Amino acid sequence: MKIHHHLSSVKSLALYNSDQVYAIEQSWFAAGYDSFGLMKQAAWQMAQCIGQIYEPKQLAAQPITDSKMYRKNTGQQSASIWVGKGNNGGDGWLLAYYLQQMGWQVQVTTVGFTSYELEIGSDNDERKIVSDAKKAQHIAQAANCSYLRFEDNCGSQEESPAATWQADVYIDALFGIGLDRAPQGIYSKAISTFNELSNHSQTCAISVDTPSGLVASTGEVYDRVAIQADMTLCLIARKFGLHTKDGLDYSGKIIDIPLIPHPMNDIAFMPVAKLVTAAHRLHSRWQNSHKGSYGHVLTIGGNRVDGSQGMGGAAILSASSAMATGAGKITVACHEAFHGALLTSLPDAMTINLQDVRGVKQLIQDASIIVIGMGLGRDPQSKDLFISYIQASIEAGKPIVIDADGLYHLSSLQKESHELIDELRHHSAKYQVCLTPHSGEAARLLDMEINDIEKNRLAAVEQCAEIYGGDWVLKGAGSLVLEQCLVQKQVYVCGVGNAGMATAGMGDVLSGVIAGLMAQQELTVESRSLLQAVLIHGQAGDALVHQTARENGGFLMGQRGLQAQDMPAAIRHVMQLLISE
Repeated sequence: MKIHHHLSSVKSLALYNSDQVYAIEQSWFAAGYDSFGLMKQAAWQMAQCIGQIYEPKQLAAQPITDSKMYRKNTGQQSASIWVGKGNNGGDGWLLAYYLQQMGWQVQVTTVGFTSYELEIGSDNDERKIVSDAKKAQHIAQAANCSYLRFEDNCGSQEESPAATWQADVYIDALFGIGLDRAPQGIYSKAISTFNELSNHSQTCAISVDTPSGLVASTGEVYDRVAIQADMTLCLIARKFGLHTKDGLDYSGKIIDIPLIPHPMNDIAFMPVAKLVTAAHRLHSRWQNSHKGSYGHVLTIGGNRVDGSQGMGGAAILSASSAMATGAGKITVACHEAFHGALLTSLPDAMTINLQDVRGVKQLIQDASIIVIGMGLGRDPQSKDLFISYIQASIEAGKPIVIDADGLYHLSSLQKESHELIDELRHHSAKYQVCLTPHSGEAARLLDMEINDIEKNRLAAVEQCAEIYGGDWVLKGAGSLVLEQCLVQKQVYVCGVGNAGMATAGMGDVLSGVIAGLMAQQELTVESRSLLQAVLIHGQAGDALVHQTARENGGFLMGQRGLQAQDMPAAIRHVMQLLISE
């Protein structure tokens, strides 16, 4: 029986989209607080944060590996602050003012301003309503903060851009969360120049609120045109887009500047997701136990179709990972051609012929959980096997994990309006059903283009759950985990894992971890959840790339060349680290 739950005990960080952040601000202003006062508070806190980072004693304490962010300068610290015309630019003008008051040498670079808009007194008409951004500009100009127009200084001189914009710190206050499309024209050129300057001089690039060019609500960067920040000073609330898709490559270290409390008990301010960076602790096993105490995983996959070599390795990786996670016993239903390879690599597994429908159905009755699809094949016969085994799992009331070719068949059945789709959805209301697509598989499941999935991964995973039921992980940078709860769904962002895991077989490994945990009924509900499996999988990948040479027989293992077959040992390592003392 499925137990509905919230993972309330997981330490998590609330993530919001742009509309919610605007709503939080408007709620604050409606309560009588001044918008310009909030802008000044934001700039002052950011200035204090930057000043503390660049204090001489702080700089001296930084390791060499952090030299780009904490480059020591024995003279006066200097900042090049790039501002746009909106409120993010207003934050930048005030930041320049406060840094100058702290003794910094500052230079503001404006982008998109006309010469007239930079003239002091251009808005002196008292009948006009002066925007907060314009007020901030006036304060910085009145304090004689140095400024120049980017348009007047880009590409017109023979000397390099560094001569005009040389600084110890480059600060991006161009767009913040106010952009949801590709920067164009002079803005695109300014972003490119900003990145060139900070990279060439090996100095720190800091973004105000969100790196300009990154869509705060989705993590999308168009055509790779965005500020490449080493640090993001995140205002009001943590943005969802900083932690998924391109956000991971452009945001750098994120420091929160919370500023105002968030309204409570209002659905409009409920976070769109929660960032989680550590798995649940595990308890030690009872001494008085046996293999049956920890569940029986039935892995169905590893087919060989039309004389091809097939994908037996997919089923083997899944099964070995389930065993590494702690399942009591494993049976693999795969093509007979792979039985020898399976028993060589995993002698503690049992085998059965994938084509033995009667035998496999009997095993479904006996198993604790069914994981199906890894290397199953996409031909009509494989589809018939998938339908038969899913129906048998439903009739037997079993938890199910569907991956890879299983998702391919599921999408075909949805297009055919096959009755199995409704049966699976109803089954998922009582028993746990986990589905694990990457963006390509999600696109097929939703009959969309991959680009449409990538533009809004959060919407995609929610739509998958609405159509098919069950719990979902949309794999990728900042994998999204959606778990169905009694009252409402909850989406999590996996804050662990690395780019080295972008390699063949890693999804098969994840399916095994999910099944292996779900099989262990003695674990708490949280400890055998889909989120727990995704976190353990990511932490295992991190353990591999961060281990020392001594731990790996004298060799370092980085992200390049990491293989799925390396994962079971790392999974065992992580599982042991999670055992509560």
